[in-house]
Amino acid sequence: MTKGIAVTATGLLTGAFGYGAVNLAPTFWEVPMETRLSFHAELMKMNSPVMLTAMGAAAASSLALSLQTRGREQLLAAGATLLTGTSFLITRFGNVPINAQIKVWAGTSAPADAVEILHRWDLFNRMRTGTALAAFVLLVITAVGSPDGRQPAVSAPSEPDDARREEAEA
Repeated sequence: MTKGIAVTATGLLTGAFGYGAVNLAPTFWEVPMETRLSFHAELMKMNSPVMLTAMGAAAASSLALSLQTRGREQLLAAGATLLTGTSFLITRFGNVPINAQIKVWAGTSAPADAVEILHRWDLFNRMRTGTALAAFVLLVITAVGSPDGRQPAVSAPSEPDDARREEAEA
């Protein structure tokens, strides 16, 4: 159950970040600056609690999985925990301060170095998306692999013994 929750939560986090990185971020560069700033500021009102919850659920479930497992699976889950934690730290100390600036700019005007700052926001966004994706991949590996990392042995169908063979021939 914990494994399913961890994979699902981390997958949702990765999907949300991925959507933003692939669809929203490039679109922001194609609209007028005023449109971008006002939309970005409004988006963050809803995005902040949702993404915080997603990051928390991904990190907590990955941590729980790492505490419930051993060996390779535990290492993969611990790696996912570190990566989702890294996504949180990048968000908190990279994107969030810039989001606060954007909120101010949306009500006033952007400074001369706004484009440089927005490029830095994009860099942080790609970094946190990458760490979330890496965490998701690690958890998918735990979900599809065997706990000890080995492929399960596949045995050949057994031959019927002589008595059954003779019965079958009769």
